Amino acid sequence: MIYRTLGRTGERVSAIGMGGFHIGQPKLTDDDSIKLIRAAIDGGINFMDNSWDYNKGQSEVRMGKALKDGYRQKVFLMTKLDGRTKEEATKQINESLQRLQTDHLDLIQHHEIIRFDDPDRIFAENGAQEAVLEAKKAGKVRYIGFTGHKDPHIHLYMLEVAAKHNFQFDTVQMPLNVMDAHFRSFGKLVLPKLVEQKIGVLGMKSMGDQIILKSGVVKPVECLHYALNLPTSVVITGIDSQEILQQAFESAKTFKPMSKEEVAALLARTERVAAQGEYELFKTSAHFDSTAHHPEWLGGQSPHVDKLAGPPS
Repeated sequence: MIYRTLGRTGERVSAIGMGGFHIGQPKLTDDDSIKLIRAAIDGGINFMDNSWDYNKGQSEVRMGKALKDGYRQKVFLMTKLDGRTKEEATKQINESLQRLQTDHLDLIQHHEIIRFDDPDRIFAENGAQEAVLEAKKAGKVRYIGFTGHKDPHIHLYMLEVAAKHNFQFDTVQMPLNVMDAHFRSFGKLVLPKLVEQKIGVLGMKSMGDQIILKSGVVKPVECLHYALNLPTSVVITGIDSQEILQQAFESAKTFKPMSKEEVAALLARTERVAAQGEYELFKTSAHFDSTAHHPEWLGGQSPHVDKLAGPPS
């Protein structure tokens, strides 16, 4: 396994991270998931990804079971919250801690920053950021980040709003893959800012939930190697079988820094099929927008809606 430093935190994390969504899927039993998580850790993967909303909480519950018997001490544990209000965010943080059977999270991330009003809501008075900072003060959380998959300009706005509140994130999670370079590119627009500010870069959707592979122009290990070649601290990948776990191990074992020519050749292969974003559905459709399908997870209403609506008639 390759280990990298997580931004300016100084934490050493595995360059491959274990995605939390897949391990909570119904096709796997609890025992299957526990075996997979522990096999990943035994093989050197120490970065664990999860979210309060994955599989109605099952992803966190299963990971909590897997991290018993001394495994919790071996990992850097991250989960995400959807709440935009202080009240909702506090509730979700506490539920995550309970499910994961731990007294602290190494990293909490504001999840699905996919609307331009998300940063405003999070940093508003009685917004989710207040809950996260209180959790950090109480020792429940060590580091703070955010995630999103929709548009790099929304990521840039989140960084801007945070700066206005004199806050700098420890990590940012975003799609980084062989198609991204050609369409609404996080790699071109957001990545340089994160490197400049020494913010830990968490890459996700290296294969776009397998959709990128359907293009027929790239193989799984090529996708992982491309993401590992970027200035990522961790490339988070979904693992739902021993075969996919071995693929992740293999990609780390065989990775070598790519030359400019190798990168250019790979991107030339993907340019035509990537141009319209049809293989990055998380950018171009609402299919992956879990909080759009469940707005109640955000809590409350947008402050802008409240102001515009005026008093009830």
